[in-house]
Amino acid sequence: MLDGLSAYRPQALAALRIMTALLFIEHGTQKFFNFPPAEQPFSDLMNLIGAAGALEIVGGVLILLGLFTRPVAFVLCGFMAIAYFMAHAPQDFFPVNNRGDAAILFCFVFLYLTAAGPGAFALDNRR
Repeated sequence: MLDGLSAYRPQALAALRIMTALLFIEHGTQKFFNFPPAEQPFSDLMNLIGAAGALEIVGGVLILLGLFTRPVAFVLCGFMAIAYFMAHAPQDFFPVNNRGDAAILFCFVFLYLTAAGPGAFALDNRR
């Protein structure tokens, strides 16, 4: 009964890629433009926070467009792993307590995109 859904695998992968990118870009726009408004706005971006925001915006836009998806997703996967272990893990062992569950999910979605590619509706498919 559900085997027919396999025909829509490329479109489902594209939906995962696009929604992940939109959520990821939001983290960068919050750092650079305070949109959506943060509880504590970022004031000094000439540090790791600024580099993180740049990776989130540029990498997110490339993932959104499906352009250079595999290498960008590989870089972002590593970036999210580093972000988790630098910023979240030292606060508490449990991801729900250290607010690192999003970083973990981003890391593994980007790992999947590295292996699976962009799916449908990607500029990579036109190259």
